[in-house]
Amino acid sequence: MALPSTFSAPKFDALYLKSSSSSSSQFPSKALPTAFLRHDRTTFVRRGVVRCDSKPSDASVAPNNAISLSALEQLKTSAADRYTKERSSIVVIGLSVHTAPVEMREKLAIPEAEWPRAIAELCSLNHIEEAAVLSTCNRMEIYVLALSQHRGVKEVMEWMSKTSSVPVSELNQHRFLLYNNDATQHLFEVAAGLDSLVLGEGQILAQVKQVVKVGQGVNGFGRNISGLFKHAITVGKRVRTETNIASGAVSVSSAAVELAFMKLPEASLDNTRMLVIGAGKMGKLVIKHLVAKGCKKMVVVNRTEERVAAIREELKDTEIIYKPLSEMLTCAGEADVVFTSTASETPLFLKSNVKDLPPASQDVGGRRIFVDISVPRNVGSCVSDLEYVRVYNVDDLKEVVAANKEDRLRKAMEAQTIIAEESKQFEAWRDSLETVPTIKKLRAYAERIRLAELEKCLGKMGDDIPKKTRRAVDDLSRGIVNKLLHGPMQHLRCDGNDSRTLSETLENMHALNRMFNLDTEISVLEQKIRAKVEQNQK
Repeated sequence: MALPSTFSAPKFDALYLKSSSSSSSQFPSKALPTAFLRHDRTTFVRRGVVRCDSKPSDASVAPNNAISLSALEQLKTSAADRYTKERSSIVVIGLSVHTAPVEMREKLAIPEAEWPRAIAELCSLNHIEEAAVLSTCNRMEIYVLALSQHRGVKEVMEWMSKTSSVPVSELNQHRFLLYNNDATQHLFEVAAGLDSLVLGEGQILAQVKQVVKVGQGVNGFGRNISGLFKHAITVGKRVRTETNIASGAVSVSSAAVELAFMKLPEASLDNTRMLVIGAGKMGKLVIKHLVAKGCKKMVVVNRTEERVAAIREELKDTEIIYKPLSEMLTCAGEADVVFTSTASETPLFLKSNVKDLPPASQDVGGRRIFVDISVPRNVGSCVSDLEYVRVYNVDDLKEVVAANKEDRLRKAMEAQTIIAEESKQFEAWRDSLETVPTIKKLRAYAERIRLAELEKCLGKMGDDIPKKTRRAVDDLSRGIVNKLLHGPMQHLRCDGNDSRTLSETLENMHALNRMFNLDTEISVLEQKIRAKVEQNQK
């Protein structure tokens, strides 16, 4: 589909010249490491080459500059055709616990308060229409709707590099990249807890919900991406309900407690001195899981006492002692196990201050355990150099996942069946969006005819028509139009729940466009490209 003459040359220059310079830079996708029951996927960036074979019949007499100009125009037109014929793609670019170490993930972590800003910046890129950010302790994933796959990926990678100060070449070593159906399935697996360190853990579903909550009203969190995340929430709930996959599974906080107890001598469990630093969501869960393990007393360090008091009120049978942050080091010196879960962007514990702490009790072998579930980390990596200290972070929770593998596999297989079904429905919904412009234009066409004929009818009936009669005639005409449109409208919808195929739906769309001459406006995609060009020329 060629662009209108008012758009194809000057207005297209800015977008084409910028994007054509990027076409030679490719980003080979790193194969996604096999997660729990993940299907092997080969992901790649599709190479797009715009060719220009200019063979004018009068080449022998045409001036050289005329030939060059003709070639340039053909090049622009071929690029324009490629944009308007290529459907926008859902793409996920990310790093997770399966592909990147915590040192890399913490550099790219985006605080929740910054998600709207990140969405706005991503959507200001030439080839990105919609965006969302999912940033947790185990993953940092960018979801976008891209006008062009490889150009969109290039722009997002450059944005990630700029915001994290990590070179693109280094990001490429750890990232994963998925398109359309694979991207959809990935998010559904994430929401269902299949991509987590601890299979079926529920915290990630709450984090997916938070993406939708934060995205509401944010320009750029559009129909496709918001629809994807909302459907992922449905999938996560359905998997947990129908497979009971969360039964016996634990969250990251619970896994942290499990890991600590695995490392402690069995005889010491009743006497171990517990310290929790941070009383936010993660810290609260750590406290609850400690209580579930039989811990009756612990110290909680937090910036304020308000949250600790609320937890103490909820867990009345447990002695929870509050201490301010100023006493953190003193409390650590009196504890055998230290859990850290704060939002601090700099380490709370370094080798220089931990080495001077009193030793842990002999009940635990004299070795103090730090379990750090924060990203960025609260405990510096240098602390692990100390002989009588053991430091564990979110990457070490893999040990906890090792038990009851057969049962988890069975439940994960059941979950994959649900995910496949829901993925099909989501793709059918997304594909059916192509018919929305036709539905709107057909309704508008019918409404124009209805109003014109209604006006003629009422004009023939005179000026003194009772309001009741006027309303009855209007209702009659509206009812006739609605009944006539019902059949065509039904055949323009395809949500995956009936036997109608997408190809049949699209055939119906094209037929209606031809019969009613509806396909007279420039395409929706052309409008998006025009808006992008005009926006970036300001």
